Amino acid sequence: MKLVTIVFIFLLSISSAFSQNEALKDTTNVEKLKEVVITGQISPQSVEKSVVEVKVITRKDIERQAGNNLADVLNSTLNLNITPNTSTGKSGVSLFGLDSQYFKVLIDNIPIINEEGIGNNTDLTLINIDDIERIEIVEGAMGVQYGANAVSGIINIVTKKSSRNDWDITINLQEETVGKEYEWFDKGRHIQSLKVGHNLSESIYANLAYTRNDFGGFWDEKQGKNYDQNDGLRGHEWLPKLQQNTKALFSYKKNHFNIFYRFDYLNEDIERYDENVDINENPATNTTDPIAQDEIYTNKRFYHHLNSAGNIFKNIAYNISLSYQRQTKDLERYTYRIRKQEKQNIEKGEYQSRSAFFSRGTFSNIVKTSFVNLQAGYEVLNEKGRGSSIAVIIEPGSNEVTQNLDNYDFFASSEIQLTKRFFIRPGARISFTNLFENQYIGSLSVKQTISDDWELRAIVGSANRTPNYDELYTYFVDVNHDVQGNPDLNPEKGISAFIHVKKRTSLLDGSLRLKNKLSLNYLGLKDRIELIVVQQNPLAFQYNNIDSYKAIGAFSENDIYYKDFKGQIGASVQGISKILDSNTNSNDDFLFNLQLNANVAYTLQKWNTTFSAFFKYIGKQQQFVEKTNAENNQEFVTGETDAYSWMDLTVKKSFFNEKLVTTLGARNLFDVTSVNTTAFEGGAHNGPPAQIPLGYGRSYFLKLTYNLTL
Repeated sequence: MKLVTIVFIFLLSISSAFSQNEALKDTTNVEKLKEVVITGQISPQSVEKSVVEVKVITRKDIERQAGNNLADVLNSTLNLNITPNTSTGKSGVSLFGLDSQYFKVLIDNIPIINEEGIGNNTDLTLINIDDIERIEIVEGAMGVQYGANAVSGIINIVTKKSSRNDWDITINLQEETVGKEYEWFDKGRHIQSLKVGHNLSESIYANLAYTRNDFGGFWDEKQGKNYDQNDGLRGHEWLPKLQQNTKALFSYKKNHFNIFYRFDYLNEDIERYDENVDINENPATNTTDPIAQDEIYTNKRFYHHLNSAGNIFKNIAYNISLSYQRQTKDLERYTYRIRKQEKQNIEKGEYQSRSAFFSRGTFSNIVKTSFVNLQAGYEVLNEKGRGSSIAVIIEPGSNEVTQNLDNYDFFASSEIQLTKRFFIRPGARISFTNLFENQYIGSLSVKQTISDDWELRAIVGSANRTPNYDELYTYFVDVNHDVQGNPDLNPEKGISAFIHVKKRTSLLDGSLRLKNKLSLNYLGLKDRIELIVVQQNPLAFQYNNIDSYKAIGAFSENDIYYKDFKGQIGASVQGISKILDSNTNSNDDFLFNLQLNANVAYTLQKWNTTFSAFFKYIGKQQQFVEKTNAENNQEFVTGETDAYSWMDLTVKKSFFNEKLVTTLGARNLFDVTSVNTTAFEGGAHNGPPAQIPLGYGRSYFLKLTYNLTL
């Protein structure tokens, strides 16, 4: 009821706005035509001048969505699919059909650590968006600029590092239902954040931010933590979790010299309450004391980033970053006396950790003329991992393996202007590691400005995917299992080719502007790593380089700007072929999938209000699945996952010259919870899943933001 009260106050505030005639600053009519990007660039430059195709999600786009984390912001992005895992609290991500092992997530050009490595396999729900200035996405292999695992693309988060104001103080409060569920504490989502920024002098800026995101889980028919009946209803359908994020930044800027230090600390608690209840009957007293075996997973991430940029020898521009990061996962197991709400037999321990030292440096304008610009750079990565996510299920602390991965990379690229309208950008990288043979990567990008309104870009590049920790070092062997990693694995070899044709049109004296893009893409992988049978009796599995992967497709993205209206619409058709040499009777045909998306915003200037809608359609997805036929033989059949649509609506309203901003919205308007599927094989001890969970139904939210500038 309290949420209803807040919504009612919001609606009253809108009605009072009819008398306001303040100029709206956040209008879709103001569009940056010369937005500067940094991802994949030799030096920062506008999107139009970039030889590499870069997709930008602006701060205004982020605020219109009022997302809880990066996953919410990217959910409507074309060719990028996000699937939650209800049993772990994480979210899986795929780009062009390849999962998150094949693309990198960066913050200010630095790969971010997670429990499975650095840069890839990143859980986007762990990335807070309060201090994000914009998001830059480059599709296709970016191995030359960003090294291993940048096979399908790059997501670079650019954070805010300066302010025009002396003081910036921002307070955010957000209340959100989880489906139909909401209470002040135990149900729904509750978010609070505070950010303070201050210019200590003309050259020195600092900010500090804290965010608390409390997700009460999705209960559905479950009865929560204190339910004492053994009927399978205890616990939650989606695990509850609490995220707390603290960030700090200190920057100094003087003439051509910049330096900043950024600190980020994340703490996430995920609670897992066992649905099985032991009634714990005492015959002597004819009483019961129900107990359950529960767990709390705690993720902690420490992030340090020191960056310096400037000029040396007058002309050479340098940009050097040093970063130390560490992420750990702790497990607390205990016996919970349900009626007394007490913990007993508590066992705690850190069973998984990753730490990494990373340094990246680029030196541009080494050769600088009117038609050529040469850049050289290096990357150093010293990564250390300990623990096994598989072994911990059997016994915490057992079967642990500690291993280091050291990478020393050198790369160079140049932009060459052959004519006034034709640019080429060749690049190459060599990577030395302590675990694998030397890796060689190359790329070539070209840009042809056909006229003032037409642009053609073509990018061919390679990138490798290094084996992850589990593929190398898993050791899960007992009387019933034999699953082992393979330290002799080789990196997977990836290559991609993209062609982009863009057209800009201005009509009605510039009040109507159109941007249209048509793209063709190819992605290929060799030596793909799969878990295969290496021994029949007794049955044993091991990871090996054996399979391949291909993806071909076409997609179109189109923008329209007319007065106070902004619209984006896109369509994509992607075909995927998996060549399963691990199965001699496999089928390598291409299976195609259709995606559509649309984002629209309309601003009513008189009301200082923007109405937005975010839509995405994912068509029927297919993949070959090994099944047993009527003759009891194994054969590959086409499995299918049903199509579904996702839509969010928001209304953003500002008051008092942007000092107070309210955003009211609905997520998952079509009330999607799960989709039917026949596209998966069963596991060793269970059958294939019949449904894939996607959401917890239609939910509503209200966000209040107070901005104080001095």
